[in-house]
Amino acid sequence: MHPVRVSIPSFRSENNSIEKGYTVFKIDVLMSGRLYSIEKRYSEFHALHKMLKRSIKPPEMPSKHVRNWVPKVLEQRRQGLELYLQTIIMENEVLPKIFLDFLNIRHFPSVPKTESCGSFDTESVESSKLSHQPVMLFLRDPYLLPHGTFTLPNLHPFFFFPKSSTLISLIFVFFSQMNFPTL
Repeated sequence: MHPVRVSIPSFRSENNSIEKGYTVFKIDVLMSGRLYSIEKRYSEFHALHKMLKRSIKPPEMPSKHVRNWVPKVLEQRRQGLELYLQTIIMENEVLPKIFLDFLNIRHFPSVPKTESCGSFDTESVESSKLSHQPVMLFLRDPYLLPHGTFTLPNLHPFFFFPKSSTLISLIFVFFSQMNFPTL
């Protein structure tokens, strides 16, 4: 199931002196707990449909030509467009970019939130893990030891880097021979 939900709760008619009247559909988009609204004309749905045909088999669209502009007919078109959007979401595991653009979705999550550490677009899951390893490990916390009891032999090698293990081993041996002054 996709983390995006859509509905078309309403529509309104627009009339102006430049072009003939048209209907605007309000689309509510709920994604990652955030709700926002956009408005689209039927002609924008129709353009989306034509572009989607290139990459997926979209569901049927409500009829382009509506002879009767009465509210009952427009309500049927609203319901049909809502079903159209919801069907695209339900039938496609991966939503086409053109569809996400239509809904003004810029950052669509590709993995669940709990796994979203790092970038998974071009890198593998391994690249998101920490790249450093501990080199030495204290057997006891030197700050909790009584005064005068801390010496370096309490330090033991834990991991070594493969390419520099000889150098680190030599440094470890050198320091393990020394006694540090008491704290």
